[in-house]
Amino acid sequence: MAGLVVAVDGPTASGKGTLARRIAAALDLAHLDTGTLYRAVAAKLLAADGNPDDGPAARRIAETLTLEDLGRQDLRQERVSQAASQVARHGPVREALLELQRNFARRPPAGRVGAVLDGRDIGTVVCPEADVKIFVTAGAEARAMRRHRELLERGEGSIYARVLQDLEERDARDSGRAAAPLKAAPDAVVIDTTDMDIDAAFKAAIAAIAATLRS
Repeated sequence: MAGLVVAVDGPTASGKGTLARRIAAALDLAHLDTGTLYRAVAAKLLAADGNPDDGPAARRIAETLTLEDLGRQDLRQERVSQAASQVARHGPVREALLELQRNFARRPPAGRVGAVLDGRDIGTVVCPEADVKIFVTAGAEARAMRRHRELLERGEGSIYARVLQDLEERDARDSGRAAAPLKAAPDAVVIDTTDMDIDAAFKAAIAAIAATLRS
């Protein structure tokens, strides 16, 4: 790995994306939300009237995906979010996207001296040699409430109970899949954001990065 590589993993709505972006901005590192890769595959598949459970079709899209595809306007739609979780279960899809993610870490764009990648298997599979590994977690109810509020703020219909059910189902898929299941790397620093705001989480993350680099 060239330069500083920070891996930030965690489940849906744990705050990992916001935290990763803030770390990247503070340290002037490139940032990649790897979840958007799976969203982009899912969005392109749905746009072609494909089925997220169709592994070979999803793999073909993943093999041609580029970073430019991450600019699609439909990536945050709820149906794309659900389809992305389904697409991510396919081992060949994950394999097809692996080198794209590793290349980002090896050669960060825009002349950056390092990168922050957030996702679900960065510290365990994508960048197991990352300089710093952080696993962000939070209780299911707290995460569901965050997601519920986010949807309402975007003007989308949302029912908290349904959001919680969908989140728990997604957690089960992400943690139970055979290909790169969601889990903390043994050497990851765990940050529980259940009762933390972003400022407190950021302070804990920066402290973890500083301590790791000093050791």
